[in-house]
Amino acid sequence: MKILMVNKYNYIKGGSETYYFALKRVLEAHGHTVIDFSMKDEKNVTSPYSEYFVDHVDYNGAGGMFAKFRMAMNIIYSREAKKKFETLVKAEHPDLIHLHIFQHQMSPSILDVIKKYHIPTVYTAHDLKMVCLNYKMMHHGEICEKCIDGHYYHCAVNRCVKNSLSKSCVNVIEGYIHKWRKSYDAIDTIITPSAFYMRKFEEFGISPERIVHIPNFLDREAPVVKHSTDAKKYYLYFGRLSEEKGILTLIKAVTGTNMQLYVVGTGPLKEELADYITKNQLTNIKLLGFKGGQELIDIVGNAKAIILPSEWYENGPYSAIEALQLGRPIVGADIGGIPELVKENGYLFESRNAISLREALEKIEQMDFPTYQQMERASLYLYEENYTQGIHYELLQKVYQNVGITL
Repeated sequence: MKILMVNKYNYIKGGSETYYFALKRVLEAHGHTVIDFSMKDEKNVTSPYSEYFVDHVDYNGAGGMFAKFRMAMNIIYSREAKKKFETLVKAEHPDLIHLHIFQHQMSPSILDVIKKYHIPTVYTAHDLKMVCLNYKMMHHGEICEKCIDGHYYHCAVNRCVKNSLSKSCVNVIEGYIHKWRKSYDAIDTIITPSAFYMRKFEEFGISPERIVHIPNFLDREAPVVKHSTDAKKYYLYFGRLSEEKGILTLIKAVTGTNMQLYVVGTGPLKEELADYITKNQLTNIKLLGFKGGQELIDIVGNAKAIILPSEWYENGPYSAIEALQLGRPIVGADIGGIPELVKENGYLFESRNAISLREALEKIEQMDFPTYQQMERASLYLYEENYTQGIHYELLQKVYQNVGITL
């Protein structure tokens, strides 16, 4: 079977691309042909379909008034993406289309092609763009659901997109145009990596019959962890260093304690965090910067627990799934899809509440070793029951079959 997969980045940029390439490997291992449609970029993985990719778009780059106008039009409706997508569809005749992140750089214009050729289509909702114009139901550090029922004008009123009135207005126009045109009706089934996102889509007016929850997965065997001298002596946060991830709340929670915290990653808060740690002489916190490969596996695998302090509606974060596979307990905020990853394997705390987070960490500090081992086993069990390649493919088969495709 030919499956045309669409994602605007054809290289590992984040969790959605991690999923995209893992799914591609799984589908190909089962004998299917996967056709790529993406955006041109020097970082791209080599693809035999790159001639069809849309030209690179950088919305953060400099440019004059005309360039900015063209970019705005591209977000609303990209004629280039529609034309190239249709050319690819006509050349390859896919049996099914599986959409991932396609808005902005490609725009919903490609949905017109799907409607025209009546191709069965599923969409993995890695974010909330379909119901929230800035992707994450959050602006200026606060959760926001004012656009429920398609009242997109709130995005402009609150300058939800990068605190810019002009950028927010472009997204408002995009939202209303595609609502009026019913562009997203081209999608037969929406897959959400978290049950929370499924419920949120339903709350925002998407028919429950169109939505199915399938967790993300890892397509690797459990890696071997090299034991370190500081094993089980530190807590770990690894991921993007940005405000919505709750890293500042985490820093405050361990300030003034003897708990050791390692922070792995980079992002816009990197310098602010370093200054805060230096200014307050926090010797129990180490910023380790970006890590990858076996080095990251060892850091995660030797951690006492992984902390997910998010303050926005997380979906199904890969950092948590990787922690589960390595048998790490999790301390997570009670927001978004995080509670689905914390059962008997850790503790939840009130999002944005440093005191609540500290109390959760203290429970682990005071725990006896047999209870701690039970928590490690609970993480492994949760992974095996929900996040393996085999389970994911089985569930995906059912979704494809429901839209008229047999794998």
